[in-house]
Amino acid sequence: MINNLFNFIDSSPSPFHASENAATSLSIAGFDEVSSSASWNSNQKSFLKTGGSIVAVSAADKIDPKHLIFNIVGAHTDSPNLRIKPIPDRNSVGYQQLGVEIYGGALLNSWLDRDLGLSGQVCTKEGQVIKKHLFRSDQPLLRVPQLAIHLDRNVNEGLTLDRQSHLTPIWGLGDSDNHGFRNFLANLIEVEETDILSWDAMAHDLTPSTLLGKNQEFYSASRIDNLASCHAAVEALCLLDSLPENTVAVAALFDHEEVGSNSNTGAAGPLLENCLERIVLSLGGSRDDFFAALARSWCLSADGAHAVHPNYAERHDSSHKIELNAGPVIKINANVRYATQAEGSAHFQMICDAINVPTQLYSHRSDLACGSTIGPITATRLGIRVVDVGSAQLSMHSAREMGGSKDPGLLTRSLTAFYQY
Repeated sequence: MINNLFNFIDSSPSPFHASENAATSLSIAGFDEVSSSASWNSNQKSFLKTGGSIVAVSAADKIDPKHLIFNIVGAHTDSPNLRIKPIPDRNSVGYQQLGVEIYGGALLNSWLDRDLGLSGQVCTKEGQVIKKHLFRSDQPLLRVPQLAIHLDRNVNEGLTLDRQSHLTPIWGLGDSDNHGFRNFLANLIEVEETDILSWDAMAHDLTPSTLLGKNQEFYSASRIDNLASCHAAVEALCLLDSLPENTVAVAALFDHEEVGSNSNTGAAGPLLENCLERIVLSLGGSRDDFFAALARSWCLSADGAHAVHPNYAERHDSSHKIELNAGPVIKINANVRYATQAEGSAHFQMICDAINVPTQLYSHRSDLACGSTIGPITATRLGIRVVDVGSAQLSMHSAREMGGSKDPGLLTRSLTAFYQY
């Protein structure tokens, strides 16, 4: 299980690669791809992929649309990183650099002194048609070198990084001709430089995922938040042998969660809602049947959870100290930064109890601002009952994160049971 997760993370440096790799796994498991613009048929196993997002469906053998129930697992494919600007090439004192914009709530210092590759999507013109190209280079191309301590004697008293000037990666020497990045992409995807119109490009850390610790009780990887949940959702869906009558299991992996989900492929957009309604209609149901199905259904918002940090234990609520390798975490917030309510917490606990998977309860310190997830957005958008859950981790939003090596398997088991409940 853990090696499959490593393969998924390491082969998914961008949201576009994550959705593509999820689609490949689903296709191998017998799922058929549905086009966004084509009619949705009532195929038992299908998926729709758009950009960095994907919605996959596995339906029971027998479904009456008037009694349909959706069991949905939602997660997100994006992670905080450095995104390449539209006009990126710049020169400074003999160095060639690339202008970047910080995507999401990145731990900025974690991107210093790392060998970085490039990945994402390029759009080119072919006559009057726009063609999309996935690209990925694991060649060590970029680096953001930290200033030597001899030039900043107070750095260990507190590092301050300016997003505009201090995070600009170096990738060459000499003068740039202002087309260096475009030329690099053209050579990489084997097109003419003049055919490149635009890109969604980003840097990624090149260190492979690995087991960690004296007994390999940990693992470290990039983008654990939230590719670990994406992998568990897809794996669980592919592992299903059967589903209860009238049940439709859904994995919804969204892009742009780290920046608020406000896009056509984000959880605040209509993607999931449209897919679910089209499923009901394809089964012969009505719009009223669709709304009734939502009222009966459940969604698990699966995302990372904060494990207690041994060096900063005071930053955690002393009654809610979450452990690694201790099972999925149910995340609760009175101000609805997480969507979990009492009924949802009880629902997920009962599912996990039935398969002997332990659960943990998380509440943020009351005097610290709490992060959020796609959970409240999905609940607001669909009017569906949502439970926020996830695996515990350390170094959340770092270029390199850390988790418990048993937790991915426990999360997959719990999601599989949720789909079948």
